Amino acid sequence: MYVPALLLFGVFIVYPLVRGVGIAFTNWDGYTDNESFVGWANFRQLLTDSVFHTALRNTLVYGFGCTLLQQVIGLALAIALDGGGRAKSVARAVIYLPVLVSPVVMGMMYYFLVQYDRGALNDVVTGLGFDRVAWLSSSTGAVVIIVAVNTLQFVGTSMIIYLAGLQSIGTEINEAAEIDGARGWKLLRLVTIPLLKPAIVSSVIINLIGGLKLFDVIQVLTGGGPGYATQSVSTLIGRTYFGQQAAGYASAMGVALFVLIAAVSVVLIMRMERSGRTS
Repeated sequence: MYVPALLLFGVFIVYPLVRGVGIAFTNWDGYTDNESFVGWANFRQLLTDSVFHTALRNTLVYGFGCTLLQQVIGLALAIALDGGGRAKSVARAVIYLPVLVSPVVMGMMYYFLVQYDRGALNDVVTGLGFDRVAWLSSSTGAVVIIVAVNTLQFVGTSMIIYLAGLQSIGTEINEAAEIDGARGWKLLRLVTIPLLKPAIVSSVIINLIGGLKLFDVIQVLTGGGPGYATQSVSTLIGRTYFGQQAAGYASAMGVALFVLIAAVSVVLIMRMERSGRTS
């Protein structure tokens, strides 16, 4: 009964993973049969590669920056839109809608918004009498725009998770807290947020893993530029493999990214289990 599922898992998950780790210890170019074992050389190169360091720093910014913003905005939206009513239902659907859109399409939409020559944002700027702004020409500005686009696309996921968490909190708990004098910010800080711990951990795990793997939006908006300034590890892997024909080195980057995501996931899952036992 489980054999087909195990075969599919082995063919599409286990074999590519094992093969990728094996390639990381070679100098394979990805196209020919020339492949030699080089030991830890590719991993030692990662330690001194400034481009990889930039991509790793950006990956952490995309992962943790987007996650932080998504939690704050998602929780605020969940609190504002909690409860019944047609207007709130429509608002929840509109906010969640971008999650269903392909990241490539989302990136194209925002590219048309911020591009220099015919961008809608620059049309507004010039209409107000100011000079056009090259929004994507600076490394900091481009990273901020990528974080903003990814945050806006997936904030609906956090909102839905927090809405489910809020609706699991009984009204009698809030009423008892209000009788004891807890209202507004005090009620949120002392009662609501502690009871939302499982939802918070779940939302953080989902968004953080998505942010650390960010690829599509970067490729569409900046292509990793200017230079290598907005590359993430995921986009740098693609450029190294196909652009530089260095499959072995690209695989070493992939292994490093896998270890990073696995370590973060394990820590957060342990935190979630601990939170579940104490809640």
